[in-house]
Amino acid sequence: MRLVVVSAGLSVPSSTRLLGDRLAAGVTGVVPAEVRVVELRDLAVDIAHNFTSGFPGRKLGEAMDAVTGADGLIVVTPVFSASYSGLFKSFFDVLGVRERDALAGKPVLIAATGGTARHSLVLEHALRPLFAHLRAVVVPTGVYAASEDWGAEGLDARIERAAGELAGLMGAVPTAPGADDAGELRVVPFEEQLAALRPAG
Repeated sequence: MRLVVVSAGLSVPSSTRLLGDRLAAGVTGVVPAEVRVVELRDLAVDIAHNFTSGFPGRKLGEAMDAVTGADGLIVVTPVFSASYSGLFKSFFDVLGVRERDALAGKPVLIAATGGTARHSLVLEHALRPLFAHLRAVVVPTGVYAASEDWGAEGLDARIERAAGELAGLMGAVPTAPGADDAGELRVVPFEEQLAALRPAG
């Protein structure tokens, strides 16, 4: 399984990246997955060039391939002007231009960081509509972390719940008792689950 974290954090260290890492750890605690982190700040120039030339550079192309090939995505943005950052939106714009249905049916966990809890609705009024438009499958629980949330009660529970929902969509399906000798977790890729739901013919 392949899990990709897209982080739009700009600072080093970044609370946005930290939230992405903690969410990824929560997912891999439920379902085994190889994690790759895409740091958008490292791709800012390539993204701008893509808008003017229509072609991604090597690094941007590799990042887009990683996102489209993932079994699950965690997307995390800092809040700017009560919405996602321009860099965050620009990356998904160029991805959509290259491949219109790049995220169709893709399980996505949305998350954001900000200085105040007053911007927590950014998940519902900005991120969720964006990924619904891209035809992704967004998990029910989004995670917002304000400055005061770090180390406070409640953030860990939200991370655990959201990570569990993404792991479920990625295909962590417990085998029935006696289904195999080990009784271990069986991983079914999300694409296979969708194919099983489609009518025959």
